[in-house]
Amino acid sequence: MYQTFIFDFDGTIIDSEMIGLTALQATLRDIGIEKDIDDLRMFMGIPGMRTLEILDVPEKEKIHQKWLAREKPMLKNVDIFPGIIETIAQLPENSIVTSKTALEMEHSFYLLGIDRHFKTVVSASDTERHKPNPDPLLLALKKLKRDRSEAIYIGDSKHDMACAHAAGVDFGLAKWGAKTREGFENADYIFEKPDDILVLMDAKG
Repeated sequence: MYQTFIFDFDGTIIDSEMIGLTALQATLRDIGIEKDIDDLRMFMGIPGMRTLEILDVPEKEKIHQKWLAREKPMLKNVDIFPGIIETIAQLPENSIVTSKTALEMEHSFYLLGIDRHFKTVVSASDTERHKPNPDPLLLALKKLKRDRSEAIYIGDSKHDMACAHAAGVDFGLAKWGAKTREGFENADYIFEKPDDILVLMDAKG
């Protein structure tokens, strides 16, 4: 049985993908960069500043703040995926590993009133290297005092899967957020809906 269940946040617990993408698209448009939503999907799951670095955006810090400012009011109405909190409440121990910064989490995660369900939260502010690097997940395990064999990481992006496997941790695809199995052939588990996770309660002895 797995002793600890570690979750990504965006696209796994909250249905925030389109909020982040449309806010980024509009912010880029303001500085003359036109990108289709589909072209921006590849950046979901990595920190915002890293996204802007890859896009070679000038004045990255300034643009990042504009992106966050545009996103913030939209997050007030974000939906939590149906059944995810009810499922998490039945698991023995839970944690969050996210590419959001601590400030971004203050404006989203903590406002939702669900933090009581999680023993630890590791954000992009806690490590120098981020997903798909294993450091955030390894830090969570250290905080939880758990061995990698006792944990599973559940997320919706290829960056999440790469992070898990680099850390030597099993990975479960949150298909309700990913919307596809394509590219996730190496996932250890694929969960169509949140309560499918409960089958793992007896998966490891």
